[in-house]
Amino acid sequence: MILKKSLIAKALLCSVFIAAPALAQDPIELKMTVPSVPTDLHTKALHVFAEEIEKEMPGAFDVQIYDSGSLFGQGADLDALQRGNAEMTYVSYQLIADALPQYGLLTAGYLFQSPEHYRAFLASDIGTEFKQTVSDEMDIKLLDACYLGTRQLNLRDEMDIQTPDDLAGVKLRMPSSDAWLFLGQALGANPTPLPFGEVYLGLQTGTIDAQDNPLPTVEAAKFYEVTDQITLTSHLVDAINFSVSNIFWDELDDAQKEAVTKAATAACDWNNAERVKVEQDLVAFFEGEGLVVTTPDVDAFRAHVQEAYMNSPRAADWPEGWIEQINQLAE
Repeated sequence: MILKKSLIAKALLCSVFIAAPALAQDPIELKMTVPSVPTDLHTKALHVFAEEIEKEMPGAFDVQIYDSGSLFGQGADLDALQRGNAEMTYVSYQLIADALPQYGLLTAGYLFQSPEHYRAFLASDIGTEFKQTVSDEMDIKLLDACYLGTRQLNLRDEMDIQTPDDLAGVKLRMPSSDAWLFLGQALGANPTPLPFGEVYLGLQTGTIDAQDNPLPTVEAAKFYEVTDQITLTSHLVDAINFSVSNIFWDELDDAQKEAVTKAATAACDWNNAERVKVEQDLVAFFEGEGLVVTTPDVDAFRAHVQEAYMNSPRAADWPEGWIEQINQLAE
C-alpha cells in the first residue's frame, strides 16, 4: 500500500512537471489594431513584425492583426491601448501632442527631413526624455518610428496652387486632432476634420475639396480614382510610432521585451525602405492615371507654415532649445 501511494505520488509529481512547460508555453496575446487598409505598407509591416517575432521566439506570441479599423477606429486605438483592450498600434506625433502640448513642435511642418532624422531624434538624449514622458503620462511605450511618407496635397479638381494664398477656402481634410487641424490652417486652407475611412467618399461627393497624405497612402487607398491633381508641397516628412501598451509591456520578461523591440525595428526597417522606393515611382504612376502633378513655390509654403507655428501660442509650450537640437540631428 505504501508502495502504491508512493507510485501514485510520483506519477502526480511527474504530471505536474510535464504540464508546467505546456502552461509556460501558452502564447501571449498581441492584438494589433490599425486604421490602414490591407494594401498599405504600414499594414504589411505588421505582418513583417509577426514573422520576425516568430523567428525570435517561436510560439511565444499569438499575433492578431486587425486592419481597416475593424477592431478600433482611428483615434480609438490609442484609448484601447491605454485601457488594455489592445496591445499594439501606431501612434502619431499629432495624437501625442494633443495629450502633451509641449511636444507640439514635433508636428510642425518642415521640421523633420527624413526617416533617419526621426530615428536619430528618438535615440538622442531629448528623444529618450520624450519617450519616458510619453510612457509616464500616456501609458504607452514607443518602440520605433516608422516612416509614413512625405505629405503632399491631393485635390479633387485641378487648381493653380503656387502659394498658401491659393488654398484660401479649400476644404482640406485633416485628421480630427488639434495638431492636424492647425497644420491645415498653417498651409492656408480651411481644415476639415474627417475620419480616414470616409475620405474616399468625401472626395467623390465633394464634401471635401482636398486631402493630404503621403503618395503611397494615396495609391493604397485609391484616392487617385476620385481626384484630379497632386501638388508636391512636401509640407511634412511624417512618421508614426510603433507603440505598445504599458499594461502589455510590463507583463513581459526581458527576453520577450527584446524580441518585441527587435521585431518592431525590423518592421520599421522594411516599411521605411519600401516607402522610399515606392514614393520615387508613384509620380509617374499618378500621371499615367491621368492626374496632373504640379510643384508649387515650396519656399513660400515653408515660410508661411513656419511663421504660423512660431507665432502661435503653441510655441510657448515647446521645450527650450529642442528645435535647434533637432535641426542639428539632421546634419
